[in-house]
Amino acid sequence: MMRSVFAALAAVTLLAAPAAAQTKLKWGHVYETAEPFHTESVWAAGEFARRTNNKYQIEVFPASQLGKETDINQGLSLGAVDIIISGSSFAARSHPPIGVTYYPFTFKSPEHLLAYTKSDIYKELTKGYEDKTGHVITATTYYGTRHTSSNKPFKSCAEMRGIKIRVPDVPAYLAMPRSCGANTTPIAFAEVYLALQNGTVEAQENPLTTIEAKKFYEVQKHIVLTGHIVDHINTVVAKGTWAKFTDAEKKTFIEVSQEAAARATAKIKADEAKLVQFFKDKGLTVTEIDRNEYLAAVGKSVTFEQFGYRKADWDRIQAVTY
Repeated sequence: MMRSVFAALAAVTLLAAPAAAQTKLKWGHVYETAEPFHTESVWAAGEFARRTNNKYQIEVFPASQLGKETDINQGLSLGAVDIIISGSSFAARSHPPIGVTYYPFTFKSPEHLLAYTKSDIYKELTKGYEDKTGHVITATTYYGTRHTSSNKPFKSCAEMRGIKIRVPDVPAYLAMPRSCGANTTPIAFAEVYLALQNGTVEAQENPLTTIEAKKFYEVQKHIVLTGHIVDHINTVVAKGTWAKFTDAEKKTFIEVSQEAAARATAKIKADEAKLVQFFKDKGLTVTEIDRNEYLAAVGKSVTFEQFGYRKADWDRIQAVTY
């Protein structure tokens, strides 16, 4: 009798063990399912499961299913989400110095950004965010270089004066157009196409990949390669979730997230390389600018300190070789 009871208990234990050992995690972001930021997050989730013998199962929630970008950043502390991908402008709400990367014309190219992610100043800024929040930035992905589309031609900063331009309501994003005298309007992203079409605004700024994906080129005549912000997003793990990982698992997640970031970055760069000709073929004029002229205008009207940034950090980023 006792033998059969022990056998039954052993069978129950064996059946329960895999379920008990498996930890489910939530990975949230605001990007669409077709974008590499989502497809590579799904790849990373699967790889992390595989490399931890399915100890962790990560479900990726795209397209703001777990909330807007502000919500998922707050969710890290609330335990509502375990992992997110999000811009440094949101990390800067907790640790302002990390937002210096959004000061206009900080990076000269995607290559400069990628070199920065391997530098000491990057390690210090991300460590500062970790010390402030407890959350850990494990990787940074190139999002795209922000350029301007417009129905009014311009090349110089002075020629932007009076242009009605849609810009996200983020201080660092507003800095360049306002320094050049443009009239900025914070229209909801979903309404930008219609606003351009009906003339509520004449211009907007976004990476070329977004201009193509959202078909803004259908209601714009010019692409001006302002390149004012080399944009990027971070992979961030919540403090509580990071604490659950063993040292080996932390190392594995860093490796997986950085591999995913490199894969997404390569896709974005490849897409951008094709798009200038794409827009020309659609009949738009494509114009280059004098970067130094714009930077000088920004420098006269916008200080680092008003955003909580440090000029010394910016100088160190400028010194990063690539």
